[in-house]
Amino acid sequence: MSEKPTILVQLDTDALPSVFDRVVAVDAGVQHIFSYGGVTPQNVMPLVHGCIFTRGGKDLCRTAIFVGGSDVTLGEAVLAEVKKHLIPQYGLSVSLMLDSNGANTTAAAAVRAAGRHLDLSRAKSLVLGGTGPVGQRVARLLARAGGNVRLGSRQKERAEAVCAAIRAHAPGADIEAVSVASSSDAPLALDGRNLVVAAGAAGAVLLPKKLRHACKALKVAIDLNGVPPAGIEGVELPDKGADRDGHICYGALGVGGTKMKVHKAALHKLFESNNAVLDVEEVYALALLLP
Repeated sequence: MSEKPTILVQLDTDALPSVFDRVVAVDAGVQHIFSYGGVTPQNVMPLVHGCIFTRGGKDLCRTAIFVGGSDVTLGEAVLAEVKKHLIPQYGLSVSLMLDSNGANTTAAAAVRAAGRHLDLSRAKSLVLGGTGPVGQRVARLLARAGGNVRLGSRQKERAEAVCAAIRAHAPGADIEAVSVASSSDAPLALDGRNLVVAAGAAGAVLLPKKLRHACKALKVAIDLNGVPPAGIEGVELPDKGADRDGHICYGALGVGGTKMKVHKAALHKLFESNNAVLDVEEVYALALLLP
């Protein structure tokens, strides 16, 4: 009998499963996509069992689970619950990928872009909007690389909580919370930074041009906001290593091309075995393999 077709089971925490994630899966060559919305830790068990009890062990690598949706925290909880219902000691397992809100693939692409121009093990970075889903993962990857990371937020207490969570994933991480609640905070947060990544909400200018110009150490600016106005003023959406006032700049579309390649590479990786788990570190490792 010929090899069984690939099946991606899309577990989305939103009521309507993401069309974006389905289109990317089709373009990556997945043959069948089973999409479920409104997935929670409480209702996921039968969906997992449907994956692992239907094919023989040698064919389970042809089934994989993708956890998505707009709520990253809920996505993490669903992924954790999915793992509980696999039975790897008997070979009853499938590969898993988490990319709620596109946070893992976007963060991996952004940090990959920064690493083209800076030694990340020595970088001094500021992540604006660092308590959001993408910002948290950008900061986590930068901290793991070994550089000094400042996590900027209007609510310093929230930033401190995120820093603590990152240290749990990366013990010894050199990361600190900084306030960016007022105009007087920004120069202090920017002082000595050679990398700034903006990952805040749409419509918020997180780094005005005059402050960017005043930061003499700044080399690379990456704005992940895809809806004008730019999060980093003066950065254009299509920028991909563009020189803007002496700074190497990336906009959301400039990073987006790499994000799409990373997303597809991760989907391909899922079907190479039945036991891969792709969270942000694993997705970033795939990003580093891209040309």
